[in-house]
Amino acid sequence: MDDDLTSVADYRPSILDQADPEDARELAALGDDPRIRFTDLRESLRIERGKLLDTGDNAAEDISEGPEADRWIYYPWRAAVVGLPGPRTFRMIRLDRNRNKVTGAEQELLAEQTIGIIGQSAGHSVALLLALEGVCGRLRLADMDEIELSNLNRVPGTVFDIGVNKAVVTARRIAELDPYLPVDIFHEGIADNSVDQFLDGLTIVVEECDSLDIKLLVRMAAARHGVPVLMETSDRGLLDVERFDLQPRRPAFHGLLGDIRPADLRGLTPGQKAPFVVKLLGAADLSPRLAASMIEVGETVTSWPQLAGDVTLGAASVVAAVRRIGLGMKLDSGRVRVDLERHLDELVDPPPAEEPVCAETAAESGTDPVADVLVCAQRAPSGGNTQPWSLRTDSDVIHLALAPECSSALDIGYRGSAVALGAAVYNARVAAAAHGILGPYEFIEGVPGSGELTARLRLGGDRDPRLAADYPGVLRRATNRRIGSDARLADGVLEILAGVAESAGACLRAVVDRPDIEEAARLLGDSDRIRYLTPRLYEEMLAEVRWPRDNPADGDLDTGIDARSLELTPDEQAAIELTMRPDVIAQLRSWPGGAALGKYTGDRVRSSSAVVAVTFDGADPRLTDYAEAGAAVARVWVQAERLGLAVQPISPVYLYARRPGELTAISHDFADTLASLQGRFLNLLEVPEHETMALVLRLSYASAATVRSRRRPVLGVDTTS
Repeated sequence: MDDDLTSVADYRPSILDQADPEDARELAALGDDPRIRFTDLRESLRIERGKLLDTGDNAAEDISEGPEADRWIYYPWRAAVVGLPGPRTFRMIRLDRNRNKVTGAEQELLAEQTIGIIGQSAGHSVALLLALEGVCGRLRLADMDEIELSNLNRVPGTVFDIGVNKAVVTARRIAELDPYLPVDIFHEGIADNSVDQFLDGLTIVVEECDSLDIKLLVRMAAARHGVPVLMETSDRGLLDVERFDLQPRRPAFHGLLGDIRPADLRGLTPGQKAPFVVKLLGAADLSPRLAASMIEVGETVTSWPQLAGDVTLGAASVVAAVRRIGLGMKLDSGRVRVDLERHLDELVDPPPAEEPVCAETAAESGTDPVADVLVCAQRAPSGGNTQPWSLRTDSDVIHLALAPECSSALDIGYRGSAVALGAAVYNARVAAAAHGILGPYEFIEGVPGSGELTARLRLGGDRDPRLAADYPGVLRRATNRRIGSDARLADGVLEILAGVAESAGACLRAVVDRPDIEEAARLLGDSDRIRYLTPRLYEEMLAEVRWPRDNPADGDLDTGIDARSLELTPDEQAAIELTMRPDVIAQLRSWPGGAALGKYTGDRVRSSSAVVAVTFDGADPRLTDYAEAGAAVARVWVQAERLGLAVQPISPVYLYARRPGELTAISHDFADTLASLQGRFLNLLEVPEHETMALVLRLSYASAATVRSRRRPVLGVDTTS
């Protein structure tokens, strides 16, 4: 380390124990020096400690000696001495607001980490956040440069720091935050002869320097030492992770620079660095302003620009990754963007607060109750958002009829359409109950196999409070395809949902354990792969997706799936652009290939908290049975969202197949595979032979959906609200 080259007193405070004779003499000398200011915070911090709730720790008891005795902290660069509690009590108080987001046991585990940070411009914020969260037990900093005024647009220093080594400035700030957190510095930066010394004993290294040769040198050394490397670019929130601890032979920079040596990158001007930076970051992925600035480097700007907000956001991403590594959580090598500008473009109004709805409040809205009933029916879920029904009113009767022309290959025997029609009828009954015009309903089925199924809802004067309570929920209901947190379901949630299904005459079969969810992900992903590789299913799948960017005013957006609701990650966006090419799919089919075609569904199922199937009793069900089950699906969906869950329906190819010949009809080449997948999925969910699946739902804890797919207008009423 550089302690022999830079005085430790320049950046590390003296921790003095008054009970130690030598420390007592130093304190006395400091007290005699009129330039030194003393501040005693011990009593005020004891009072603050007394206000903390249920710490389960006795560290704040009065201790006059030993490791937890009070300390006096001397900051030479401040000409100040501060009286503080011992380290354990100090950190207990300081980190109290971490509790539950980081548990006490996790805090202790994270405190075993030694983190190295190379580059103290963007790295200053990383080091500070690591210290703020208390997620390391030691920091090691490296930078050879001094603070300049132009650094103070992103380095949170002051004019008093100009001319001071950047690593020293960072170390001082951390010492003033937590004097008990040891910080070592390499004030001459990193070079061939010091990189191994810097990496020795590190848990993680964060690389935030500007020199491309040092970037590569650090990664080569990290691979030798088995140390993971994190980097944040401060442009569009790009976080880069290289897990050399798990994959010591993986190529540096994910292989983006090919076979290159540090010497090839040494001594480059900013303009000469630009092509390599573009290779590393991807020309298409740079923000427009940074991309334009890269062209101007060396001409109108000295170097590429950075903003303090971007640097701080990037530091937060790095710290989150540090927590994951330190706690042994999943964190693969790769890249992700936390693109704040893009997210700000996606702002949506929050859903309205759920309030009990009654006929009186509905009447006060001034709308036509019958029109409201029709609009609510139209908001029901359906496969591919085909809305496979027609609606009309006749005197005091609302007619809802299955529309066979909206069917697809997956809708075997119109069973999926019947489930959707049943959900639409439930929605209509909910709205009618809320408006106080509810009457009896019935399903009427025509010739088997014809797809003839009609529902009649008579309008009356009933108000069913149980039904009316679902009115806000059915209007707000949405498919949410975002990646979930994979957290376990909260206690009692599954029992509540099962009770809702049972009260609707259905059953709920579920898997919640992680190995079972992983198996469900494989089975459902394999079904999606077959959907891609079966020509008719593939064509129908492409046809149901609507891309607003092509023609946002197109009436076709009133049906189908809004592409924005797919919640595609950047890599998924790139993948779907390839899989939308029929020639690519044909090539995969000819090999045979396509193992990754089920990845989108598989990844989402893996992030779930539960996978459930709404089932009903019936070995040979009629369409009316499927329709009644559709009401149960709607009720379970609304209740799940009420409990804070995101819901995504999943329709495996085999969902509505009742006989082997039906699988052959929709995918001759994969009929046997589909039969095997169907059997394994039913066994996984322990669905008895006498029960039939109405729909499969993925339940997760996730942020709100970006958009909701639209609906066809009804009687001139806007159904997008």
